[in-house]
Amino acid sequence: MNPGRDNAEAQRAVLRARHTASQARMTAATKAYRKTLVREMFAQPVRDHAYRCIGRPVSLLRAGYLASLDELGLDQLRDNGFEVTVLTVDEDGPRFAGRAGTDSRAAEGKTILGDLRTVPMPPRSFDIVHCALLLDRISHVELVLDRFIAALRPGGLLLLHIRDRDCAAGFLDRIAPQWVRRALWSRLNPGQPGPFRAVYEPAGSDRGIRAYTQLRGLVIARRETARTAAAGSGRAGQAVSAVRGLIPRLTRGRLTDAHDEVLYVIRKPEDHFARVV
Repeated sequence: MNPGRDNAEAQRAVLRARHTASQARMTAATKAYRKTLVREMFAQPVRDHAYRCIGRPVSLLRAGYLASLDELGLDQLRDNGFEVTVLTVDEDGPRFAGRAGTDSRAAEGKTILGDLRTVPMPPRSFDIVHCALLLDRISHVELVLDRFIAALRPGGLLLLHIRDRDCAAGFLDRIAPQWVRRALWSRLNPGQPGPFRAVYEPAGSDRGIRAYTQLRGLVIARRETARTAAAGSGRAGQAVSAVRGLIPRLTRGRLTDAHDEVLYVIRKPEDHFARVV
């Protein structure tokens, strides 16, 4: 028996437990902040736009089942007497329905199975287009954005939530081999669909989206950034966080770790002669 060694081991165990608990609290706080930010970012503009549509239903196009409609506050609008119609376009169909925390009432609507690059979208037929966490895993981003804008009515809203290509997390995701991405995903996001393809076209980055809006004569009404914490609190999550922290130093600040997601509220001009697709 060595009381000194046993006491030191007990102290180390206590420190590890405190560190793990602290990380868990930080992760929970980050998730709560991100959820609140996204909801406040999108729900208010959606509510304001709905009042402009009084006298007719508010039509919404959702790009993919993983785009949660909870963050748009649609149930509150319906409780206040607004009629909201939802059309979802998804290649994979409803097998992901409900996996993103979407409320069952908000998810009511029609579904079209197909590719966003080719599926029919009637021009000027939607008040709002909602596309969340999708542009990083598809190709021909500009074509998809052009089709979204063409489908919006003048004055309509394009709500985008992207994973930024030009950040530490995006860099790791696009350079890591697929087997590494699968292994990390199973540990950090158990039970969640993924990992999806890591395409990360430059047009789908923060810089790409801002350049696109300028070229098309669109208005970014609001832009916010968010940083997601690794879901896992074990060694995998700690390792990913440590590598993310090193990347800004190795790239001399070219790739940031201050955020990994960007949210936009983009408005299509009401001027029929504006340079918009």
